[in-house]
Amino acid sequence: MDWTKLPSILTPDLGLLIWMTLAFAIVFFVLVKFAFPAILNMVEGRKNYIDESLQKAHEASERLENIKQESEAILQDAREKQAQILKEATETRDAIITKAQEKAREESSRLMEEAKAEIDSQKQQAISEIRAQVAELSVQIAEKVVKDKLSSDAEQMGMIDRLLDGLSADYKN
Repeated sequence: MDWTKLPSILTPDLGLLIWMTLAFAIVFFVLVKFAFPAILNMVEGRKNYIDESLQKAHEASERLENIKQESEAILQDAREKQAQILKEATETRDAIITKAQEKAREESSRLMEEAKAEIDSQKQQAISEIRAQVAELSVQIAEKVVKDKLSSDAEQMGMIDRLLDGLSADYKN
């Protein structure tokens, strides 16, 4: 292969090669002096930010786990308190029902006694009224019978004699 016949870009001359090397060295020096430290600082800052974010995420995850545990404990405590309150409410309800039933029994017993007393009182009153009416009717009947039987003087004297005989017989015995 003949190197002389190749295009100049593939076979640069020595002057061009020196200027290109010098330009590359200057650009490389500027990059090393200014760009690489800034890029490295940005990369380091980004790395630190990511590390801090990961640390914060880990701490947040731990806090979230603690909060979950605390919330479970609070829920368990609330369930226990709810069960206790329901138990106390049931006991109170049962006590109130028992007390109300006892009062109802006492009240019904009292009302029954009052009703019995009222019935006895009314019964005695009715018996007294019936006796009075029977006595009055008996007197009225006796009066009518006696009037009919004693309409004459002879009958009246006969009745008096019989009554006196009956009284004297009672005194002798």
